[in-house]
Amino acid sequence: MSRFVSVGARPLLQCPARKTASYNTMNWSLRKLATAGAASGDASNLPLAGIKVLDMTRVLAGPYCTQILGDLGADVIKIEHPTRGDDTRAWGPPYAQYTNGDSGPGESAYYLGVNRNKRSIGLSFQHPAGVDILHRLVAECDVLVENYLPGSLAKYAMDYDTVSKINPALIYASITGYGQTGPYRNRAGYDVMVEAEMGLMHITGERDGPPVKVGVAVTDLTTGLYTSNSVMAALLGRARTGKGQHIDVALSDCQVATLANIASSCLISGKKDSGRWGTAHPSIVPYKAFKTADGDILLGGGNDRLYGVLCNKLGKPEWITDERFVTNAVRVKHRDTLEELIENETRQKTTQEWLEILEGCGMPYAAINDVQGTLNHEHVLARDMVKKVEHPACGTIKMVNTPVKWSDSKPGIRMPPPTLGQHTDEILGETLGMSKGEVESLRNEGVIA
Repeated sequence: MSRFVSVGARPLLQCPARKTASYNTMNWSLRKLATAGAASGDASNLPLAGIKVLDMTRVLAGPYCTQILGDLGADVIKIEHPTRGDDTRAWGPPYAQYTNGDSGPGESAYYLGVNRNKRSIGLSFQHPAGVDILHRLVAECDVLVENYLPGSLAKYAMDYDTVSKINPALIYASITGYGQTGPYRNRAGYDVMVEAEMGLMHITGERDGPPVKVGVAVTDLTTGLYTSNSVMAALLGRARTGKGQHIDVALSDCQVATLANIASSCLISGKKDSGRWGTAHPSIVPYKAFKTADGDILLGGGNDRLYGVLCNKLGKPEWITDERFVTNAVRVKHRDTLEELIENETRQKTTQEWLEILEGCGMPYAAINDVQGTLNHEHVLARDMVKKVEHPACGTIKMVNTPVKWSDSKPGIRMPPPTLGQHTDEILGETLGMSKGEVESLRNEGVIA
């Protein structure tokens, strides 16, 4: 059987159909795209249209992964605790204030940043009826993403071994600090702890300063990216084999992988590492931030030609043939001397003046902006990276948009981040076929919100 089925002019991955509520195995079929489109905005032209994701994650790495899948058209069903919701709902200030009369501080900026294009159901799976609902959703979904400690979900019959019997085609991704195996498997792993333990913090900071964490939880973010990429690859594999599989993603592994050339250098040289370099580069000179009359500018003379461009723009062409600086290898040896000479020149003009002088020269350079400056940057705005969105409880809010542009599909913010339990009735009624009476009974028992 062909792995693709033509719908109009667009080939779509053919997906295994979910089992029914009684978990009887069914033949392959293609889910109706109209249903997915209705559930999660206009997703019909997006690459993951028709894919349903059960999101049992909270905080950052997991929600970032499922947000990417949602951006690409998947129908993401976010499972939240019925009273407190995702942990980050309480991580404020700042909060987007309620404009609809709801009480409370509002929706936290942290939560809003990683939960667009999802539907929320408030559900307690400590209650047997809650577990039954999860099992029925598993039967309907293509993907499940969770970030509980290894073994934690087994007591709720939501571990991979159990749910893969309900839906053998399910892609089940587990995100943890240290993975499903190894001596640290049961250790909680927040981003900053993994940054420290897995080398990133040691190489971050000023040359003679202490180790520092990166300004955003970059290990969580790269883990979310690795997981979303792996989920999509697993979906492609399932289209060929018809089988789901368990994906084990660890923050620690992803952090080691993203040490990239630094790790490679240590493996080849046998040395500890190159230490902290601030904005500088351990093996390229000049390549760092320099003080200007009113701030800083980052200059990247990444090869001999670009170094020559910089010298000419600084009004110092004689530095090009200076024997101390003629090649990158000798520039590295005379790093301190050259960097001091360059900064003596950059301090003579403002950052904006240098930006104008360097415009169009072909050498990489940049002002060092704060985050507010970045969000109002003319290029950021021209690339449509900040969008105004209508939130159901907070009115008009600004959000960062999905970053990748497509020639045909148009990923974007189809749905604002949901309020807690906003779609509970919709999901139970439309997806699982429950009556209003059944839903209300579950709500009265505290199973749902």
